[in-house]
Parts: sequence; C-alpha cells; structure tokens
Amino acid sequence: MELIPAIDVIQGRCVRLSQGDYAREKVYHEHPLEVAKAFEDAGLRRVHVVDLDGAKARHIVNWKVLEQLSAGTSLTIDFGGGLKSDDDLRIAFECGASMVTGGSIAVHEPEVFCRWLQTYGSDRIILGSDVREGKIAVDGWQEETDLELLPYLKDYMQKGVRMTVCTDISVDGMLQGPSVALYRDILQALPDLFLIASGGVSSLSDLEALAQAGLPAVIFGKALYEGRIKLSEISRLLC
Repeated sequence: MELIPAIDVIQGRCVRLSQGDYAREKVYHEHPLEVAKAFEDAGLRRVHVVDLDGAKARHIVNWKVLEQLSAGTSLTIDFGGGLKSDDDLRIAFECGASMVTGGSIAVHEPEVFCRWLQTYGSDRIILGSDVREGKIAVDGWQEETDLELLPYLKDYMQKGVRMTVCTDISVDGMLQGPSVALYRDILQALPDLFLIASGGVSSLSDLEALAQAGLPAVIFGKALYEGRIKLSEISRLLC
C-alpha cells in the first residue's frame, strides 16, 4: 500500500481542519517546505497537497507553496483544492504538480473535467470523491449534493477515471479511525478502481487495517502532525 502524507495549506501555512470545518483550523507549521523535506528524508516519495484557501475561493491560491515544494524536493506532488478552470490547471502543472485532484469541478462542470481526462490522461487527473453520509460534497466540503457515491464513481469510471481520492468527511481530522467498511464496499463494487483512502487514520494499526482491506494507497496527515505516527516508524515500514 502506497503511503501518502498530506499537506493542507491556508495562508501559506501547514494546517489541518476537523471534519472540513474552517472554524476548526490548527496550524502545525509555518513552512510547508520543511514539512515536505522531512517526509522525503523519511523515505516517502509522494505528497498530497490541498490548497484550502483555493477550495474556498474556487480558484487556485497557494500556487507559490506548490512551486516551493516542487523546487525544494523530489516528491511526486498530487495537488488539489480550487481547481475550477483550464487556467487553474495550467498553473498547477506549471508550478510542479505531477497530478491534480479535481472534486468540485467534476460535479459542477463534468464536461471540463472529462476534457482534462482526455487531454492529460487518467494517470494525471484524479477524481476527488469527498463523501458525507453517502453523498458527494463539494466546494471545500461546504456544499452537499444529492449524488450517491457508488453510482457517481461508476459513471466516472465509464468516462475514463482510473483513480479516486475518497474522503469520508465525518472522520477526517478526528483521529478516530478510517472508514474501512466504506472502502471495502467500494473495492467490492469497483475492483478496477485505484482507490486512495483519506481521512481518520490515527495509528499504524489503522494503516495495517486499510492494507488488509486491499487499499492500494492511503493519504494521512493529522496522525503524523500529532505524533500518533512517527516518521521513524514510517521509515521502517518502507524498508
């Protein structure tokens, strides 16, 4: 299972939210580049960067942070948050993203998202499928839709999606464990989907549970920042 640490950015700083609530923000580091370098030194090879300002503003905001991470590390960067236009996408790739995750754009403007898939390929365009109580949520998790998760994923797989980051908002940032049952259901229904779990990881045992459930990759952040999982432990796992 691929281990992908997360860096969430507000006003250029490394933060985490609880259940996607911007009023429950905690700053962990003033300099995301230093955080990314620590991840790289631990042997991690990829990072998931979320522009939380961008998600709220509905356009890319923290592109300078992306540029710094790309120039200062050799990490593969998956970038998301606020990518709503061709220009946003161009800026993200020009600033060093290897892949981008699009969530809200896939709901609001599916024709644009599908064009991105056709232009850049399913290895560079990842579907963000953030879910609350079985329904897709968008715009920095501020808006819920009537879209049911599994039919939504099936439809986009038919349109060429190969990878999705699926975050259960109810557990994100809560350090109470990931939604393993939800991910098992998705894998059973859609075995060809490269499913990246996100949200709720609190310990090494949570990572082990996801691996045993067959998840090909997992994104986690707060457990690292809170010291629940040590980078030294991650280094041993990667050996």
